[in-house]
Amino acid sequence: MFRLGSSRALASALNATKLAPSVRLPGVAQQRRALSIHEYLSADLLKQYGVGVPKGAVAKNAAEAKAVAKEIGTEDMVIKAQVLAGGRGKGTFDNGLKGGVRVIYSPHEAEMFAEQMIGHKLITKQTGAQGRMCNSVYICERKFARREFYLAILMDRATQTPVIVSSSQGGMDIETVAKETPDAINTTYIDINVGVTDEMARDIATKLGFSEQCIEDAKDTIQRLYKIFREKDSTQIEINPLSETSDHQVLCMDAKFGFDDNADFRQKDIFEWRDTSQEDADEVRAAQSGLNFIKLDGDIGCLVNGAGLAMATMDIIKLNGGQPANFLDVGGGATPAAIKEAFELITSDSKVTAIFVNIFGGIVRCDHIAMGLIQTVEALNLKIPIIARLQGTNVEQAHQLINESGMKIFSIDDLQSASEKAVQLSKMVKLARDIDVGVEFTLGI
Repeated sequence: MFRLGSSRALASALNATKLAPSVRLPGVAQQRRALSIHEYLSADLLKQYGVGVPKGAVAKNAAEAKAVAKEIGTEDMVIKAQVLAGGRGKGTFDNGLKGGVRVIYSPHEAEMFAEQMIGHKLITKQTGAQGRMCNSVYICERKFARREFYLAILMDRATQTPVIVSSSQGGMDIETVAKETPDAINTTYIDINVGVTDEMARDIATKLGFSEQCIEDAKDTIQRLYKIFREKDSTQIEINPLSETSDHQVLCMDAKFGFDDNADFRQKDIFEWRDTSQEDADEVRAAQSGLNFIKLDGDIGCLVNGAGLAMATMDIIKLNGGQPANFLDVGGGATPAAIKEAFELITSDSKVTAIFVNIFGGIVRCDHIAMGLIQTVEALNLKIPIIARLQGTNVEQAHQLINESGMKIFSIDDLQSASEKAVQLSKMVKLARDIDVGVEFTLGI
């Protein structure tokens, strides 16, 4: 599964066609929030809309896995670890078991593999070394595909319309297809006022290579997938592979769904499927506190109000040779409580060597921000340097509060100067840590 609104794989596919440059995702600026759901839930949703999927069900322990396998009633099945990450088949569990997707031939094997998967972390290329916890497995019948295709629906920000990305080369990494055989990828733009017409869906099915006897079923499947996309506020539907089986059924063998977080108020049923155990714990905590927080790989913590200002802050840190440790937007209500929560999130990352606070006091007053900042530094007994750049209402009073507080906070008006100071102090703290010298001694404070 993908945490961003558009997966890198889909972006690569679109980029390869040179039709949608705005979907490229090399930088933080294009990160978007979108709910991802487990495969078994995607299968349930597909079934609700009459889309064909292999027979299967979820199991949350070994005994349930055995019962599900018996219910399926075949000796040819697949067990899949339910982890929101791509590359599960090539992943490794923390107990040494290789492969988060395994072919099984009996209820006994379903029980055995479920016991080894559930309660263990699966490590894939997407999860990083920390892995991601597997809390359930999806067991389904193994269907043999006569032909395998790739089909995805997503929003193209360049044209502001939905687009169907399809390829006859399904069952493999779409990024590889985009790189090696870009001509094998087709894009079909959809007029949102018209939708996917019979002619359009039939043309896609024909170009994919469905046999003549399956064209109509494939057409119906494509139209139903678009109906899900539209009715459920989806940002991404990715079916890989979309298959024509040996008995000429059109089935979605695997599905990845993403949904627009801004639509959670009208998609309550979908958002009840959110599995926070698959998300970064700090990001979940931030969301619960009304903060927009994304971890990055740098060492300068950022606390900013407003997404645009947050992006500019990260940019100027990088321009001055530093690396931001996070994106953190406290929003318009940068209250003392929000500031304290933000500092706790930032300092939970041991890599952070300085914190850059960049607040524009429009809705909130700068002196209130300064008071919250002082209280937080004192309460948390912070040892790393804090650079505060406050502008707006009551900024003079804010400077006075900070300067008279006795706290080790550097109050600087100019954005460039504040950024330079943050990078300089961050490097000094890293040096102090490397040679095991006290931070206060190194900074001369």
